[in-house]
Amino acid sequence: MMKIIQSVLLSLLLSISVSVFAAQVNINKADAATLSAELVGVGEKKAVAIIAYREANGPFKKAADLINVKGIGESTYMKNADNIVIK
Repeated sequence: MMKIIQSVLLSLLLSISVSVFAAQVNINKADAATLSAELVGVGEKKAVAIIAYREANGPFKKAADLINVKGIGESTYMKNADNIVIK
């Protein structure tokens, strides 16, 4: 029973630490390597899609516009919302 409690606590701690220590990312300026390294659920392919979208449509006007990128859904956006900037 104690091992289960320890496992649950460790899982909670790790999930909290990811969001607390994640760096802010300017989605209008970051390169693909930065996007994929700093955004949860964004790999190289999605990072390239983000850059292609902003090149085709201009800079993001608000962070939530990231949802318009093919492959980026609301869930991925919500996981990263606190760490996205558009300055």
